[in-house]
Amino acid sequence: MKKVRLEFEDSEGGKFKLTFEGKITKDKVLKIMDLIDSINKEEKEILELPSLDTSFGKVWRLIEERFSLGSFDSSELTEAYEDRYNEPIKLSTLSTYLARLVDKGILSRRRIGNTWIYKKIRIQPTQL
Repeated sequence: MKKVRLEFEDSEGGKFKLTFEGKITKDKVLKIMDLIDSINKEEKEILELPSLDTSFGKVWRLIEERFSLGSFDSSELTEAYEDRYNEPIKLSTLSTYLARLVDKGILSRRRIGNTWIYKKIRIQPTQL
């Protein structure tokens, strides 16, 4: 019987030990390693907030503060941005930022008529 033991440490000093016994294939080990990488990637992305000196950072802050629990469209976000920072933002720039956040899995979007509706995705902590 094969036995594999994986030990790793997260950025906060947490130590994890996983032991697997039985028929262990290379494919199964690679899937486990992908899972560990995705946990570390999510943790890194959450910790690395964009600078508030950038328009992207300002957009991210608005989403966190004003739209973290509800849905919104780009018009509502544009209005909130211009009210809060007293400066214009191009719709094309805002759309690019929103698309990046969707690609990273931070926002979800759905189409209603001609409008994209965005919503922040809540990431649930994984228990080991």
